[in-house]
Amino acid sequence: MNRRSQNGAVGNGNRANNHGASHNGAGYSEVRREAPGSEDPDVKVELGKKVTLLRGISIIVGTIIGAGIFVAPKGILKNTGSVGMSLVVWVACGVLSLFGALSYAELGTCITKSGGHYTYILEAFGPHLAFIRIWSDLIAIRPAGMAVLSLAFGQYILEPLFMPCPVPPMAAKLAAAIGLTAVMYLNSMSVTWTARFQIFLTVAKLLAILVIILPGMYLLFTGETRNFENAFDLTAMNLADLPLAFYSGMYAYAGWFYLNFVTEEVDKPEKTLPLAICISMAGVSICYVLINVAYYTVMSADELLASGAVAVEFASRVMGNFSIVVPLFVALSCFGSMNGCIFAISRMFYVASREGQLPEVLSMIHIRRHTPLAAVLTMYPMTLLQLFVGDIYSLLNFMSFLRWLFIGMAVLGLIYLRFTQPDLPRPFKVPLIIPVLFCLTCFFMVFLSLYSDPVNTGIGFAISLTGIPAYYLFIVFDRRPKWLQRCLDSFNRAMQIVMEVVPAEA
Repeated sequence: MNRRSQNGAVGNGNRANNHGASHNGAGYSEVRREAPGSEDPDVKVELGKKVTLLRGISIIVGTIIGAGIFVAPKGILKNTGSVGMSLVVWVACGVLSLFGALSYAELGTCITKSGGHYTYILEAFGPHLAFIRIWSDLIAIRPAGMAVLSLAFGQYILEPLFMPCPVPPMAAKLAAAIGLTAVMYLNSMSVTWTARFQIFLTVAKLLAILVIILPGMYLLFTGETRNFENAFDLTAMNLADLPLAFYSGMYAYAGWFYLNFVTEEVDKPEKTLPLAICISMAGVSICYVLINVAYYTVMSADELLASGAVAVEFASRVMGNFSIVVPLFVALSCFGSMNGCIFAISRMFYVASREGQLPEVLSMIHIRRHTPLAAVLTMYPMTLLQLFVGDIYSLLNFMSFLRWLFIGMAVLGLIYLRFTQPDLPRPFKVPLIIPVLFCLTCFFMVFLSLYSDPVNTGIGFAISLTGIPAYYLFIVFDRRPKWLQRCLDSFNRAMQIVMEVVPAEA
């Protein structure tokens, strides 16, 4: 596929010469010369295809299922007004998310590059929009999202130690920082062990869900059905609130796209990618519906809405003292989401660097570990900063609509490529109505954000637009002072030597 190019910033593997990337080979040779115990010269320094079907499923399931389904799955119930309609919306959101996932399966099998949203926007619409996407991710969206996940991990891992008192905020932040550091270290050291650990964490999540579903189903089948009487009583439902219910549901299923971030590392992607996506989405949808049925079996709609932590309340009623393990399961669930996110997002930065839109060191591989070390560590300082000093929840509100805007654009790119490049090989192809429906859903979510929270959405949009001057400053403009370019080149070579990274071998 031909790549659009802008002043050498993007184009057939060529790198930009103007954003601090070093282009002389001295740095590379120094790394190889100074690194002790370097790799066998016969082994390529590259990211291998180590993501099998099971590991792919664990990445998708492990990142979709976070703390939300255990803590506060009540956004849908609040905006539907009835138990029956809330379950219908859970199912509908699962189907719509499956449509999006199938669209991404087609994109991932016809554009066999890692990077997810970024890569698909780049291929369809060129480097300008792709840079705005990666810029928004780098400066705000991803660090804020990781900070929220880390904080949830710190909160729930310490909760059993402080019960019945609340966890001190600083203690939660310190635990969050330790958890974040552990995830970064694991992803820096080994792709294989990161994937294996993700499988373990996914199994732990599913076990936690089973711990809730099985007692709930037992009570349901033994006659505990009073909370399902008049389940479809629509007197409390306001049609104006129904879109907000779908917004909450689509957010709960978000994460199905992360396997597309690591396409180049997937073994037999033309088969593995669609199969992993279909299995994962079916499994998550079933789990979400059944866990909500279990909640409603034990708790009324009013009790669920009043609960601060639904799974803990459920466990205390059904399991007694055993409920103390639920916060630990929630913490493991958060840790799994952190691990999966870092594993996937680092590949997006890796690809953006390879395309010349981020510093070149981010697309280099550790000479022994074969991990994109610099790309993995990119978010670490920003996430720590936001964790301790930033208003991360407000920032997430600013940026929530950008998720759907860029996903919608990526799927719109699929439709665009169907007409502009009809001969592009497509090992997996979905009916056109599927991406069309999902694309309309995404843009509806964007409109809903503008309608329901115009101030925060406007701020988020303004933050993303800072990517326009940044694009021209860092990518297009190539007349930097020589002293500044020399400093940037020296910094780049120093990072290569310190991190022991080199460009991936073709």
